[in-house]
This record gives sequence, C-alpha cells and structure tokens, in this order.
Amino acid sequence: MSDRIIKKIIIAGGGTGGHIYPAIAIGRALQKADPQIEIRFVGTAQGLESKIMKRENLALDLIQSGRLNFSGSPLKKIKTLLKIPVGLFQSLMLILKHKPDFVLGVGGYASAPFVMMSAVLNIKTAIWEPNAHPGMANRLLSKLVKKSYLVFEDSKKYLSSLDNKVFGMPLREEIEQAQLQERVKISERLTILCFGGSQGSLFLNEKISDFIIKNPSLREKIYLIHQTGPLDYENMKKKYGSADNVEVHEFIYDMPNQYRKADIQFCRGGASTIAEAAAFGVVPLIVPLPAADDHQLRNAEVVVLHQAGFLFKQSEFNDAEFAKTVELLQQNDSLRKEMALNLRTLAPQRAASQIAQDILGQI
Repeated sequence: MSDRIIKKIIIAGGGTGGHIYPAIAIGRALQKADPQIEIRFVGTAQGLESKIMKRENLALDLIQSGRLNFSGSPLKKIKTLLKIPVGLFQSLMLILKHKPDFVLGVGGYASAPFVMMSAVLNIKTAIWEPNAHPGMANRLLSKLVKKSYLVFEDSKKYLSSLDNKVFGMPLREEIEQAQLQERVKISERLTILCFGGSQGSLFLNEKISDFIIKNPSLREKIYLIHQTGPLDYENMKKKYGSADNVEVHEFIYDMPNQYRKADIQFCRGGASTIAEAAAFGVVPLIVPLPAADDHQLRNAEVVVLHQAGFLFKQSEFNDAEFAKTVELLQQNDSLRKEMALNLRTLAPQRAASQIAQDILGQI
C-alpha cells in the first residue's frame, strides 16, 4: 500500500448548468491528472446540483445560501440574509470535517459562503469567473482570494485578486473532443437548437414557437430541437401540437449529441452556452438575459465582434428581423459555414486541464 497522503479538493457552487458542468469538467480533469485526488462538491438544495451530481455519481454536500443581488420583496431578501450565517457555519463544519487542501468557488449560491470561510481559515482558495463582467459575489470574493481563473480577459479589470489567469471556459471532455472533428451537416433541413439555459426561458420559448407556427411554409426546410425547461414543457407540447418538424425536451442531459445535429442555436448569452456552441461551430442567435450588470450582453458582443453570431436584445426583439435572420442562414450555406469557422476560433482550448494543472501545482 502507498504511504502517499491523499489530497482533497472541494469545488463549491452550482445552481444552474452554467456553473455545474464547468465545475464537473474541472473535477474530472483533476482526477484524470491525479486519480488519487479526492474531489467533493458543495452546493445548495435550490439548484440543479443534487440531480446532476447524483446522475454523475459525484460526492455532494449541501449548505444554505441564496442570491443577494435580485429584485424582489424585502421579506425574500431578509430570508436570504438570514441564510448567510447558517451557510457560513455549515461551511466551517464541512471544512473541519473534510480538511481540504484547496477550495475552488465556481459561482452560484454555495460559492460565496464556502469560499469566504475557506479564505478566512487560510486554506488555498481560488475563484472561477465565467463572464466578461463578473457578478457582485465574485467581485467581493476577489478581495479575499489571491487567484482567479477567467474565461474572458476583460474580467481582470473588475477583480482585486493578484493572480488572474485566462484559460477560457472549462468544457466536458466529450465537448472538447468536438473541436477536433470536422463539422458535418447531417440533414438537408436547417436544424435549430433552442436552449434557454438549464431552467429554460419563457421568452425564448414563446418566440421560437411563434416563429415555427407562423411559418408553416418552412416546415420542410427547418427542424427544431427545443429544450423548454420544466415550467413551460407541457404548454409548449400543447402549442406545437402535431408539428412533425419539432422535438420537445424538458431538459437535455446529452447536449453533445444535440449540438452535433444542430446548425444554429437560439439561446441566452451565458458564457458556458457560447463556449459549447463555439466548440461545435453551431452559430448562435443570442438574446442576452436582461440583468443589472449586463454580463450576457457583453458575452454576446464578443461573438458579434468576431462575426460569429447574431445579437437580439430582449427589450427590442423584432419577430420579423428574427425570421429574416433564420431564413438567411437557411438559404445561405456559405455564410453559415464562414460564421461557424469564425465561432470555432473562440472555442476554449483545454481550459479544464489547464486549470487542473495550475491547482495541482499549488498543493
């Protein structure tokens, strides 16, 4: 038997797929680099992490936390504030129990209290920031941690951490492999993937379903793969009725398979969504989620600047302009291929592995 001391790393955060899947990608890359390392995840009961981590057979501990920068009733904000000391205490108990050698916060509800407590206890700690304009939690945490892993170079100017490394978006290994494969169209019809994030988007659902239903002449030319999210699933199934050019999913676990089928994507502007589209060369039509810091808008502007996709602001969304753009991409094969090639230049290169190697170099 080996006398080697097993190193322990805890990755804290979650809520949505945009936080969870990059966390898993980094965890898998760490285990691939050193199979003896023990990886644990910390999340909350509110997010998707319990469901996804169970499916992925990964160790998960739960703490209490909540979102601070939201518009809502004062009572909801007070309830969230009351969770913070509970979450900090639970974080302390988990740290004392597992004694991690390194803690990485990946955003989402659980990240802030766990990273804060780890930094106070002088554990080697870092944060991962996916957006060009970091959110409030990571801007505050960067004052406590020395190192940040970034997707965008622009993030540096908002953070106080001394060592900021830009590696791009950590992608699951099967998605990284797509970058090595030539894009092959598998259907004569233009295949659209509508993906409004792991929870779905009622706005995107309404717009894409209206487009399909109001343009029956395109039925033979367009095929839609639509993830609705749980709130709108039954409503969308009913709205599409017997349309034979649409498949409706409440949630898609096997995203790589759907990306391989798609030519274009109707989506939000999350960094993870854009990075995955870039890996597969699926041209995005982006409607950024309106938010106080407009980080999704900044992400989308990077794509447009590289002539690799289209931007539609939700407040100014024009149905006719959207339909015209889809028809242009359906009719103009060479334009779509050129944009797909431009998009692939934005795809991250082995970001999960680079982050893993950097972490291992510190413990």
